[in-house]
Amino acid sequence: MSGGIADPTARGSQSGLGGQQVIATTPEEAARAMADRLAEQLDRRLGQSNLVHLALSGGSSGTLLCDALAADKRLEARAWKRAHLWMVDERCVPDDDARLNFALIRDRLAPLLGLPSENLHPMPVMLPDGAADYARALAAALAQGSSTPGRLDAVVLGMGPDGHTASLFPHSPALDERLRLVVLNDADTVVPPRPRMTMTYQVLNRARLILPLVTGASKRPALAAAASGKADFHALPISGVVPDPDSQMIWFLDRAAWPGG
Repeated sequence: MSGGIADPTARGSQSGLGGQQVIATTPEEAARAMADRLAEQLDRRLGQSNLVHLALSGGSSGTLLCDALAADKRLEARAWKRAHLWMVDERCVPDDDARLNFALIRDRLAPLLGLPSENLHPMPVMLPDGAADYARALAAALAQGSSTPGRLDAVVLGMGPDGHTASLFPHSPALDERLRLVVLNDADTVVPPRPRMTMTYQVLNRARLILPLVTGASKRPALAAAASGKADFHALPISGVVPDPDSQMIWFLDRAAWPGG
């Protein structure tokens, strides 16, 4: 890793997880290591393309990463002005609801990075056809020469103790979606408020760089199940994140979550 992080991280190997794993001592160190790698990816892509497209998650992972990205100095404000931020998933609540994932991006990250409002893409969760509208907007943006059509430059994911990622919850219908890029997802396993709007595996697995950030002891059992390589993605949705052959996945974990000892 570059960026001057004082090696609080180590590299591990759990074959069932796929990709590379970077293990840090604390959640904050894991987030800083991820922010450094993400900034490196965006910097490289900006050398090849006029714009970059990044999808971010909310929750504890999103909060950690926002703080780390704001502190990372690899990308200057003029570079961030060429970055478009999309939401991996969202709760179906109004704009002024504190549970809204996008509020973290709008109120905390964007001002610190100097991101123009037109570069922020909240999910239109209160519109009847919001999922289809968001999918069309995303597809159109990724077809404008900034990326290979249909591919995000990077996507940041979290994981819940139940193994869900994005708003792909265990035994929920969105897990079997093979055509649509964004859907409303609902099932008894979906944590309220229900339903949730979410990107599907069709988008996530095609991203150029896939970065799961998983921290905390409560995540360790689900991570161990994923690392076993025996988990069914219906029961453990994180195991359905399988990068395309020309995509890369790097896990950023803290020692409390790491199942490798």
